[in-house]
Amino acid sequence: MSDKRVPSIVPPNKGYPREELEEMVKRWLQANIDAEKEGNWTKHLPPMYTEDAVYAWNIGPNEEFVANGRQEIADVALGYQMKGFEEWQYPYHDIIIDEQRGTVIGFWKQVSPYKRADGTYYDIAGIGGSWFEYGGDYQWKWQRDFFDLGNAKECFFQLAGAGNLDSIVKEKIHQQAKGILLPGHQKLRPELSKFEKMKNTMAMVKIALTGK
Repeated sequence: MSDKRVPSIVPPNKGYPREELEEMVKRWLQANIDAEKEGNWTKHLPPMYTEDAVYAWNIGPNEEFVANGRQEIADVALGYQMKGFEEWQYPYHDIIIDEQRGTVIGFWKQVSPYKRADGTYYDIAGIGGSWFEYGGDYQWKWQRDFFDLGNAKECFFQLAGAGNLDSIVKEKIHQQAKGILLPGHQKLRPELSKFEKMKNTMAMVKIALTGK
């Protein structure tokens, strides 16, 4: 069983030549373009991670996705998690490189292949991106994605209403609704009891109704 650890929030200070990091970003962007063209992330992206790389993202206040090691990244993060999204695109629109720390932040969008009635594509609004630590030899040591979870849910609600959710995505949602953790998902702490959830809900209802 893999060690489900979330990567350190503050990366070590290990500098690299600016030119090397710029070349890494160039290779990474091309690999993403190739993956999107083929709808195949497991072919183009796994070689760009170190053997012991960690890939993670948050899924709400008490759940994380974590893949430990290149093989798990290939099988779960880029394999299972991307099933049903083969036609989606994730264009980068800005890149920040910090050669002194060996880190990169890339900002991207999540754009579905489906159009609304007005001709615009369904996409996930807000800020989305990836924070990388470079591990040398043109490979990432870790990657942490971030996106607006509320906007992601709203996008999926709209896609569901329009009948545009892939069957595999529907099955994933069904499993989550039953409380089943999908591959790579883990709880950060024990779940609140039903009493605590009800107490919190009633407290928020009171605030919404009375302002107190």
